[in-house]
Amino acid sequence: MNRKSKGYLLIVAVFCAFGLFIYGAYSPARKALKQQIFCVKFKNSTEKEAVERHMHAFAALKRETKAIVNYSAGRTIEPAGRSGSYDVVHYLTFQTEDDMKNFQQSAPFKTFKAENEAAWENILVINADIQQ
Repeated sequence: MNRKSKGYLLIVAVFCAFGLFIYGAYSPARKALKQQIFCVKFKNSTEKEAVERHMHAFAALKRETKAIVNYSAGRTIEPAGRSGSYDVVHYLTFQTEDDMKNFQQSAPFKTFKAENEAAWENILVINADIQQ
């Protein structure tokens, strides 16, 4: 291979690498169209460490379940002068209703539920569309 061919090959390689970089940076993200909200009220006897384990275990479901597009969670804020109905909220987004159903039927979620539901006094699950 002569010197001129190596130069052209280098230029083509640089453009290919640049193209792959641009494609990766601008590839479309998965679009969330459905949302699922889990509101959890813990029994009064539940220890703070058990609540923290619950929060970390639910967050780990995002890594174990590819159907979840996005996940966030937090403790509820009590309204002024009233006690809160729920202690924590988990907010998940999905692409389809089937993804939501598959998540609730998945082995990781069933394991999470079996390990944590003894500490729950009440749980509310809300499924909704995401307005575009």
